[in-house]
Amino acid sequence: MSEQNTNIRVVRDGEDAAEAAETSAPVAATADGASDAPEPGRGDAEDKPAKTGRTKAKKEGGAARESTGKTAEKTTEKTGGKAGEKSAGQAADGPSGERGDTPAPAPAKPAPARGKPAPPVRPVAPPARIRSRHWGILFGLLLLVAVPIVAASWYVYERAVDQYASTVGFTVRSEDVTSAVDILGGLGTALGGGGGGSSDSDILYEFIRSQELVTLIDARLDLRSLYSRHFETDPIFGFDPSGSIEDLTDYWQRMVRISYDANSGLMELRVLAFTPQEARAVAEAIFEESTSMINDLSAIAREDATRYAREDLDLSVERLKAAREALTAFRIENEIVDVTADIQGQMGLLNTLQAQLAAALIEYDLLLATARTGDPRLEQAQRRIEVIETRIDEERQKFGVGGTGPGGESYATTVAEFERLTVDREFAEQAYVAAQSAYDGARAEANRQSRYLAAYIAPTLAEKAEFPQRALIVALVAAFAFLAWAILTLIYYSLRDRP
Repeated sequence: MSEQNTNIRVVRDGEDAAEAAETSAPVAATADGASDAPEPGRGDAEDKPAKTGRTKAKKEGGAARESTGKTAEKTTEKTGGKAGEKSAGQAADGPSGERGDTPAPAPAKPAPARGKPAPPVRPVAPPARIRSRHWGILFGLLLLVAVPIVAASWYVYERAVDQYASTVGFTVRSEDVTSAVDILGGLGTALGGGGGGSSDSDILYEFIRSQELVTLIDARLDLRSLYSRHFETDPIFGFDPSGSIEDLTDYWQRMVRISYDANSGLMELRVLAFTPQEARAVAEAIFEESTSMINDLSAIAREDATRYAREDLDLSVERLKAAREALTAFRIENEIVDVTADIQGQMGLLNTLQAQLAAALIEYDLLLATARTGDPRLEQAQRRIEVIETRIDEERQKFGVGGTGPGGESYATTVAEFERLTVDREFAEQAYVAAQSAYDGARAEANRQSRYLAAYIAPTLAEKAEFPQRALIVALVAAFAFLAWAILTLIYYSLRDRP
């Protein structure tokens, strides 16, 4: 089938060439005739070249048609012979054979009419050759890709100083144990109160990256001299000794990498230095300063939790002191230690006088029944009774309105003042006991919620240098350099191809 299509295309190309020859010959002849039209005075001898050209074009067109016809006949004979052989083979195989089921090839398409114009043929592209822009692109490749790769490789392998890493991992822990009182408090925390552990870890994360920690560790280990020792040899990875504290903080964030998981609160640090011992010393200093900062936070939280309870306790102590001092002054002024005891004594005296009066009355009644009138014993008994009654009235008047108690004041007023002072003292004592209990509970709660820094990875000591990562640095330089070169090349060609 492919051979048949090829032969058909050959026939078509031959016919198109013949038609083009026939068409071009008369046009050329006409053009020549038009341009070489006989002028007045010219003879028939000048018309012979035009006639000769037209005759030659006709002969060339006939020869082309003859060659095209012969080629088509040969192609038809070949195609027909092959088709005959194929049909004969199918007849020999029979209708049930595998080859008998193959369909016959499609007949050749008829050639297009000669009157149809041939499609325009584009010129063949000339062979490619190197131009000046190609040399420019190659020069750009060398300048933007090869040179940076070579420079980066030379620097990281020849000038860069080895760096050692020390790893330390820690987390902020709390001894907060949920109690029955915290059930409702936990609801408030869930609705927006927040948790203390995660916030402390966030504070610690920012503290490690802060200028304050850099200043503290610089005062302890002299970070400037530690990191600027190889600045002349390795100015890229070393620290400039003339830099400010802000420059040292930026360099610190390059040398100390923090991996922090906010969900679990785990924090892991990778500290770089130019010797293993220095790297571990910096890691230990970071851990110690972080521990001190967490302890300060815990102390501040404990102070906030117990401040109000301690203020209430101090106020209750002052009240109790004032109440006791007032009661003491009352006792000194009234020359009485305990009014209750004094009242009990007075009541005992009245009871005694009442008993003596009853005995005197009984004795007088007995004498009155047995003695004669004018008996001196009757007068004596009567006199005794009168004295006892008089004493009882005087003792009872002490508790009345006009009675005077200790200190010359009314006994009722004295008792009322004493009771007031006693009540004040008892209230102050109860308030003191409650404030002391609240303070003890607040302090215990603050101690229960105290936080501390727990290390799960102690500062390690490196045995080999793992930084700078030279192969990775060179690969990154190569990738970015090639990307820049490719982008610039695409921009150049896009601008060049614009209409």
